[in-house]
Amino acid sequence: MKLSTFKKGLHPEDYKYFSRNQAIETLPPPDDVYLPLQQHIGAPCVPLVKKGDRVKTGQIIANSEAYVSAPVHATVTGIVKDIEKYYHPLGMRETMIHIQRDGEDEWDYLEKIRDWKWTPKEQLLKTIRDAGIVGLGGATFPTHVKLNPPDDKPIDSFILNGVECEPYLTADDRLMIEQADKILLGMAIMMHILDVQKGYIGIENNKPEAIARMQKRVVELGYPFKMVPLKVKYPQGAEKMLIYSVLKRKVPAGKLPLDVGVVVNNVATAFAVAEAVCEAKPLIRRVITVTGDGVTQPKNLMARLGTPFKELFNACGNVKDNVHRIFMGGPMMGMTQYHLESPVIKGSSGIVAVSGDLVEELLTFPCIHCGACVKACPMNLLPLRISKFGQRGMPEQLEEYGVTNCIECGSCAFACPANIPLVQWIKVGKLRLREHQAKLAKEKA
Repeated sequence: MKLSTFKKGLHPEDYKYFSRNQAIETLPPPDDVYLPLQQHIGAPCVPLVKKGDRVKTGQIIANSEAYVSAPVHATVTGIVKDIEKYYHPLGMRETMIHIQRDGEDEWDYLEKIRDWKWTPKEQLLKTIRDAGIVGLGGATFPTHVKLNPPDDKPIDSFILNGVECEPYLTADDRLMIEQADKILLGMAIMMHILDVQKGYIGIENNKPEAIARMQKRVVELGYPFKMVPLKVKYPQGAEKMLIYSVLKRKVPAGKLPLDVGVVVNNVATAFAVAEAVCEAKPLIRRVITVTGDGVTQPKNLMARLGTPFKELFNACGNVKDNVHRIFMGGPMMGMTQYHLESPVIKGSSGIVAVSGDLVEELLTFPCIHCGACVKACPMNLLPLRISKFGQRGMPEQLEEYGVTNCIECGSCAFACPANIPLVQWIKVGKLRLREHQAKLAKEKA
């Protein structure tokens, strides 16, 4: 069978064998949760509760009036102990609502929808927003915004993203195997909202059990969805790469999937949509892979948002003494973690602990102009040149060479034989370009 894929990219060792066969275990609610006010792309939320308030599971505790935003919910029933700055997985201290659990869940459910097929689009979108659902593949863009494109951007196709190309992670894989029906239901609801008839399910070929399970349930449940097995290649889970792999449509530089008539959503997002619309449950939990050779017993855990990472490791027999580094997410795009008090957030698809046997400190050498970074870049950029502009603080050149088109997949740095931290300097370049643009805007005002 010929497998679809995109141009360029690479194939790092995936290390999925650590947790691939571990069925999802539900982690009991922790005694304390720490919920950041912003777990999404868009406007941050403001607290709706104060210290000493008692809250119920599923209650909205922080919200924003901005359209591009998503509310935050209590993930346990208990007392608000504090609203203060705590360690955040992205490497800084951020304001969070600390709730101390005081018993079993007392639910504050969403407004019940009786039959989604006969419910107005506006009400379904409101339910999805009220549920706090964002892209759970890692991007965390509010789902209600993605499902409501402008009238001048007609959508004809929907792609369900089950690729999970990041090494080590198996949360989506297990979710497709164990919760196929609910994922497909969420996909059907999102296609109904978009009023599209063409639905595709993209899954890489290293997940044969997930492909078989999803295909079987598509047929048995009578869904008109097309399964598209994909060649294993990184970063195929990125929207633009996936759209080309499935539909052979190229999203132009600076444009979005909706500009080529496509909406893409992750399988975990579809699962959350089904729970919100059909069970009136807001987003208070997600599946997260806890894995790596530094973990005593790797697992896939259904964990409450706000659970400290140390609680996840405790449930997996804790970390080994030879742990060298811990990432949230995978090693390609994940963030190194320095504080295990940091909590699970909506974008936490995995936490990976690796030993020095798998990750070593590499010396950086001068560039030999081999072109490996250019060959690996799925966005057809010049990573070395852009990284130098970022390092030297040259915003005009950064903009000219398309730094904003970089998806920060890390393929360039992975492919570089000189071990130059290309993607890190490109990230710095994006920051410096934003600072430059803000300065210009202020001068014009």
